[in-house]
Amino acid sequence: MFIDNLALTEALLLFAAAVLTYVGLTAWWAMRKNDVEKVKAAIRGGAGPVGAVGVTAVVLGFWSEMVWPYPSVMGGYNILFNDITVVFGIVMVSFAAVAYLHLRLQYVGVLAFMAGAVTVLYGWTAYGFHYTKEPFDFLLLYLGFGAAGIFSLPATAIVDHYLENVSKSDTLWRTDSSSVSTRRFLGIRAVAKFAGSTTSNDSEASGDGGAPKLAFRMPLYYHVILLAFPLFMALAGFAAWWFLGTTIPGHLTPGQTP
Repeated sequence: MFIDNLALTEALLLFAAAVLTYVGLTAWWAMRKNDVEKVKAAIRGGAGPVGAVGVTAVVLGFWSEMVWPYPSVMGGYNILFNDITVVFGIVMVSFAAVAYLHLRLQYVGVLAFMAGAVTVLYGWTAYGFHYTKEPFDFLLLYLGFGAAGIFSLPATAIVDHYLENVSKSDTLWRTDSSSVSTRRFLGIRAVAKFAGSTTSNDSEASGDGGAPKLAFRMPLYYHVILLAFPLFMALAGFAAWWFLGTTIPGHLTPGQTP
């Protein structure tokens, strides 16, 4: 019996894109507000649904690799769709485990970066060989997920840095504009801006009579990198939705009965 699970695979991509876009936006907003607990909650909250999608994708991908009965002349489609489904599922499961256990995210970022690069390569190759009837839609889908995977590495590195350093120590964010290491990390203009924003209330909030603590304010490039991930993920989700909309009518032909 032939079972075409292409629509289900596209639905899984759409589900994951929606959840990860939301996780990325809520984590960015919490960091913008310097709310450490909400950053952790946003990341861990995505572990459940992302893990469920990831496990399903891995099982479905491996099953399809082995039994999806493509004719030999269409064998390339097994590689094109199912390889990426398995890779996608592995990244999702890895993220879910790391997010739930509060481990460092950047190691999953490295995995996602390589998976994203492979996805872009697959998508561009398929577009060049015209493997699908909707080559541009297919390219948009693969480029969206590929770009999101690539940008996940710097994004997760920033989140790790915030959770491990900025949220626990004000060393890199002190108001002392004469610090060479601070200027090198933030940029002279950013440090000057931070130094000028200090108030007497900050000094009282420190409670130790020392240098006043400065609330974390992300540099512009932090915003760009952190928002690039949900942006490309949303783009990939839109492409998955569009692709799903063209797949379902072809599978559910009017007049057919189960």
